[in-house]
Amino acid sequence: MVHPATAEKGAKQMAGESLVISQIQDAVIVNFQASRILDGAAVDSVGKQLYPLVDSQAHRKIVLDFSRVRLLSSQMISVLISLHKKIGEIGGKFVICGLTPDLHKVFKITRLDKMLSFAKNESEALSMLGVRG
Repeated sequence: MVHPATAEKGAKQMAGESLVISQIQDAVIVNFQASRILDGAAVDSVGKQLYPLVDSQAHRKIVLDFSRVRLLSSQMISVLISLHKKIGEIGGKFVICGLTPDLHKVFKITRLDKMLSFAKNESEALSMLGVRG
């Protein structure tokens, strides 16, 4: 579900893509639309959309909303680790929100819950980034 303030800012979704990327103040919100991010092509597509947010656009506050996602591949987790490194290099941070309990368990088992930041929902994630939505 797109945050009401996100809709006001003109959220965009490219044809055939699985992300809706929008902005609230100085934070970028990425809403994952697919319930499963499993095959290599889908993961590559996500990476090609996420990395430029940091590499060329230099966004330092990103919320990744996984509310609709039920299954993730290990390759997708690798994309998140790479994004974490990239955003850290420019002094930024991203927060993952909306994970199902089962998906959150995967991050705990892999101990990535110690490296990455998590929030219950988009509002909490924005607050963690210092954005008043």
